[in-house]
Amino acid sequence: MESFTNSNSTWPNLRGSIATNVIVLSLMRFGLGLMPGMTAEAAWTLTSLVYDTVTFIMFHWILGVPFALNQGEFEDLTLWEQMDKGEPFTPAKKYLTMIPIILFLLGTHYSHYNVPTFTINLVALIVVLIPKFPVMYKVRIFGINEKSNTD
Repeated sequence: MESFTNSNSTWPNLRGSIATNVIVLSLMRFGLGLMPGMTAEAAWTLTSLVYDTVTFIMFHWILGVPFALNQGEFEDLTLWEQMDKGEPFTPAKKYLTMIPIILFLLGTHYSHYNVPTFTINLVALIVVLIPKFPVMYKVRIFGINEKSNTD
């Protein structure tokens, strides 16, 4: 685990981050529901897919920090690995793990367990949950997104 707390990774623990997340998701779902021809099934599935895609990129794909105040200490870690000094199962990580699961359940329920929609939601859920497992800490599957050591 890291010795220096990264200020870039502390925002999920701040008061209001849960409420902000719920408000953004509600606005996204409401906005998608207002689109002409958009069914509730499609709106929930798209809400889940957009949330999963954005959070996968933000938490599990981008390496390092946007500022250079830490002398490169976190340059080979994703935001998820930086959060809470790498400790698994913290309250923020539990909450951020629950959201895709809840969106999956809502998407599959409102699509009446339609097999193609269920499959799309399940694949998105698996892709976004696997990197959250503690066993995946600092693991890069097939070398994808691995920091090159060309100094």
